Amino acid sequence: MRLPLHLGVPADVPLPTVEELRLEMAVPREILRRSGFHTAAPRFARALAEARDAAAAARSVRWHGRALWRAAVDRAQGRGPAEGDLSHDDDRPLYWARLALGRELRRWEPAFTLPAAVRAALRERLERASRGQDAVPPPAAEGGRRILLTGFDPFRLDTDIRRSNPSGAAALALDGVTLETAAGPARVESVVFPVRWGDFTDGTVERVLRPRFLPGPRRVDLFATVSQGRDGRFDLERFNGAWRGGLPDNAGLSVVGTVPVTAPERQPQWTASTLPYAAIAAAGTGPFPVHDRTTVTEVPAGATAPVTRDSGPSPGSAARAGGGGDYLSNEIAYRATLLRDRLALPAPGGHVHTPVLHFGPGNTDPATGTVSDPAFLAQRRAVTAQIRALLVAAAVTLG
Repeated sequence: MRLPLHLGVPADVPLPTVEELRLEMAVPREILRRSGFHTAAPRFARALAEARDAAAAARSVRWHGRALWRAAVDRAQGRGPAEGDLSHDDDRPLYWARLALGRELRRWEPAFTLPAAVRAALRERLERASRGQDAVPPPAAEGGRRILLTGFDPFRLDTDIRRSNPSGAAALALDGVTLETAAGPARVESVVFPVRWGDFTDGTVERVLRPRFLPGPRRVDLFATVSQGRDGRFDLERFNGAWRGGLPDNAGLSVVGTVPVTAPERQPQWTASTLPYAAIAAAGTGPFPVHDRTTVTEVPAGATAPVTRDSGPSPGSAARAGGGGDYLSNEIAYRATLLRDRLALPAPGGHVHTPVLHFGPGNTDPATGTVSDPAFLAQRRAVTAQIRALLVAAAVTLG
């Protein structure tokens, strides 16, 4: 799919990103219009025009970013006015509206001097605020637990720009929700991450998770990183590998090599999930089977060629793919569990892969298909419901 050229941008304004260029296509415009989120970017542009200095701009960026996140959460959970006819549990309006706000920030020509580094910092602030990453949740109820759930943006959009990501939809549906379990109440806090190698290289996962892993009132009792995985099944990924396999990201970049982390001299090739995978798999959480997946791809010690093992990594091996593969789903699991170990977080955590979302029969061609259909909606709702049940099954073991 060929992306349109972006013309008429002043020379001193940053060039549009690959993701922003997709905004000019028909499907994103339809999703924004049919969700009511098409008004977010014009409001943001007006607010930026009124900013008289960088501090005022920073306040406006944070306010509009947080408002966008809250609007998406409220919409997913049935609060607020029902704008548009698109399903309320849809994660795509948030993704495309965030890009539209980012485009307004990039194009903005303030009346005062704005160094490139300051504009970049404002963009980072917008990203964090509109992903729920800088939210400060209220104190947990007495005796209550905290659960952190992470999701992802839609991806592989050049294959089908209509794509949704069930992990992002579940994050919106469950943010701030208190789950009643046999071990007591557990409150879910959600954040969403980009599908971009560069953000992970820059440490976005660690910046977001560290305050939630350190001792204090925000410390979580359980965490689950979630992404879209394989057809017709949930996978509890037991092992995560320190390897990037190079699949292109949403920015069109491909990266191959060892996952870059701080203190690489102490970097393990493998980390492991500490989710209560046996209890979750046996809990009967919904219509999709739940697998305890222990498969990895490694280069065994003393060897040069990779092999696949079904029983986890062998001693001294080099990672080539965790149970979750060698893309950003494996990497977020690797980074989160490595940080857990380095900070000695006494909380179980690991990665969950959801079933792949599919459009219904007769709607599989992205060139002629619609942005939604009954089968697509039913599957996404079923996945979200089962993620909720999986978290309940995991939280029960905390008691």
